[in-house]
Amino acid sequence: MEDSWIKYAEDFTSPEGEVLQSLARECYANYSNHSMLSGFFQGRVLSMLSKMIQPALVLEIGTYLGYSALCFAEGLAPGGKVITLDVDEAAQKVAKSFVEKSPLADRIEFHLGPAAEVIPTLQGAFDLVFIDADKPNYTNYYKLVFDRVRPGGFIIADNVLWSGKVLRKDKDQDAHTRALHAFNWMVKADSRVSNVLLPIRDGLMVLRKEKA
Repeated sequence: MEDSWIKYAEDFTSPEGEVLQSLARECYANYSNHSMLSGFFQGRVLSMLSKMIQPALVLEIGTYLGYSALCFAEGLAPGGKVITLDVDEAAQKVAKSFVEKSPLADRIEFHLGPAAEVIPTLQGAFDLVFIDADKPNYTNYYKLVFDRVRPGGFIIADNVLWSGKVLRKDKDQDAHTRALHAFNWMVKADSRVSNVLLPIRDGLMVLRKEKA
């Protein structure tokens, strides 16, 4: 039944563009870790959120093949930019090749290197931050970017349900699960934000910075 209503939801969702379709085909055909791709439905959600927020500056921690960066770029304010970070040079090369095929290419800026080292070198206040990188560092990334997010800005974290593993008892959780569960608790306890955990795909934590 669940697969049926997910398929129904997808059928009644606006289609992705040709570049994203091509990127998804490339990923599913040639990458065993294709679950790392945001994919069609989640991508349309990210695009819609970006269009609602209309950010001038987006920071993405974890590029992979560039799918989500392209989705966020669809909703940028005039003159806006997506800055996307990753440590995987090979994956970033593929991401660049697909972004270059898009009319949004000049609105996406790539950086290669550890996020903790790159972020302090970036200029400006972020309207939207997307965290989709190494799970044990989610809390660290949150703390690193929080003061750089403008009041009223947003942070979105992917994979926060971790295939349902966050429901397991503490003793049955692996290190990644414990880190994500701790991240979810931290967000819930943070009085500076309002948040909603959306059970879309592997879980999207969406939070709005209400105060510094």
